[in-house]
Amino acid sequence: MNVLVWHVHGSWLTSFVQPPYTFLVPVTPDRGPDGLGRARTWQWPASVREVTPDRLRDADIDLMVLQRPHELELARRWTGRRPGVDVPAVYVEHNSPHGTPDGTRHPLAGRDDITVVHVTHFNQLMWDNGRAPTTVVEHGIIDPGHLWTGAEPRAAVVVNDPVRRGRTTGTDLLPRFAGWAPLDVFGMRTATLPAHLGLPPDRCRCHDLPQGELHPAMARCRLYVHPVRWTSLGLSLLEAMFLGMPVVALATTEVREAVPEGAGIVSNRFDVLEYAVRGFLADPAYARQTGEAARAAAQARYGERRFRDDWERLIKEVTR
Repeated sequence: MNVLVWHVHGSWLTSFVQPPYTFLVPVTPDRGPDGLGRARTWQWPASVREVTPDRLRDADIDLMVLQRPHELELARRWTGRRPGVDVPAVYVEHNSPHGTPDGTRHPLAGRDDITVVHVTHFNQLMWDNGRAPTTVVEHGIIDPGHLWTGAEPRAAVVVNDPVRRGRTTGTDLLPRFAGWAPLDVFGMRTATLPAHLGLPPDRCRCHDLPQGELHPAMARCRLYVHPVRWTSLGLSLLEAMFLGMPVVALATTEVREAVPEGAGIVSNRFDVLEYAVRGFLADPAYARQTGEAARAAAQARYGERRFRDDWERLIKEVTR
């Protein structure tokens, strides 16, 4: 089976391209947003093949996996075939809706020929999906191993573009967290964050690391902090749990479902969050015990095999 899919979210796609299919990933000379091609920082199997737009028109395609609204027209223009009409298609919705609860109509809400695949049940609930068929395939993580050492009494945070994204990712909350524990912030375009927040370098160290170095660096921190207000369920939170890290997170979107009792502290109360951060910092044994529970919970719910099985069932259903 040949599956057309754009390289949009590298972490999610790394898990998605593991099943035994051939994945056609568009590539353009500039490797821009519509033609990134194969990943350079993740390990992808040889079954992921780069295809130029001119070759897509003659390519055999059994399924189109769309992830952005403009890919509907892009797929038609590059392949000469209409998603959901000429070729089976699904649309993976990675994000929680923006706006008010009554203004969240999904771009595919007026169609019934393309299944919208949400990555969390919260997203499925909050989007107005109209007459589009919907389902949920929760995230699947390729297990990085139990790497946590907690050797450094610091809190890890993972966020890309924290200055630009601001309150959405809880960037404004980082000075408060930095008052409870020194932070190591990992992600792209984080270099200006300490100056933006007015934090001294020792309270907010920033790192833009290759994917292969990220997990070991995170795992040296005593705990993981997830200050995100309003995005879909962050893969970094799940990866921290797989690493065996205790987590402290805001009780927003799908987080309460992802972090069960004993696997971390989830709350919207600053006093509870502060007590949790200071507690993990002061007690490595407590941090280790909680991290082990977090890892077990993540393995049980967000394992790669379950993710692959869910997708194989859905692919067979929409292409039969």
